[in-house]
Amino acid sequence: MVTGGVGGHGRRRRMASTGMQIFAFVLALLGIMGAMMATLLPNWKVSADVGSNIITAISQMQGLWMDCTWYSTGMFSCTLKYSVLSLPAYLQTARTTMVLSCVMAAMGLCLASLGLKCTRWGGSRSAKRHAAIASGGCFIAAGFLCLVPASWFTKEVITNFLDRSVHESNKFEPGGAVYVAFLSAGFLFVGGSIFCVSCSGKRPGHQDMILLPPPDKLLLQQQQHLLQQQQQDQLQHQYCSLSPLDNKTGYSLQDYV
Repeated sequence: MVTGGVGGHGRRRRMASTGMQIFAFVLALLGIMGAMMATLLPNWKVSADVGSNIITAISQMQGLWMDCTWYSTGMFSCTLKYSVLSLPAYLQTARTTMVLSCVMAAMGLCLASLGLKCTRWGGSRSAKRHAAIASGGCFIAAGFLCLVPASWFTKEVITNFLDRSVHESNKFEPGGAVYVAFLSAGFLFVGGSIFCVSCSGKRPGHQDMILLPPPDKLLLQQQQHLLQQQQQDQLQHQYCSLSPLDNKTGYSLQDYV
């Protein structure tokens, strides 16, 4: 028998699930903002030691789309990377995967807005559940696409830095955009996992529980049913105890002779 206490527990469970979905949505939103920022920032790697050029150039930065240089005179110049085929493989991969990560995360946000339990749009509960799971899959895929270029780019920078044949002026270290990409990938992974877990289990519905009245009302119904049964038994007993003469409904010819 399911009473009001179980119903209150179900409501608290739904509220907790809704709160987790909102938390996951915020994490995913931070993840897509970080992924877009990391894609556009020019400081994927920064100069570690410019050597003899330290007097003229203070800092050099290289990104996915442009290279920038800060000079000691206060001037700042950037050069766009127009030729795609001239770029190394890890840089081409980083461009492609970061753009795909932003696209997948944007699709996940659209689906998540339909799958949130606190919203009224999105269709039935089953449709919202499927939309939430699909958004979680998009977020996880976006996090993976954001993690791959950040890891590969970091590996190439560290390998180049440890290579003794490379001149000190050409050595770089990972910049702030790489750390933003790693952090964004973590946000997307966590947000997508929460969306999938919050809707993957079987939702309790009317088929999972049989709602019965409270104990007091149930006892009263049983007493009323027992009283009606006793009254029916008494009427049946009285009807069966009557003689055939008492049961006749018409007059015979002998009554008038």
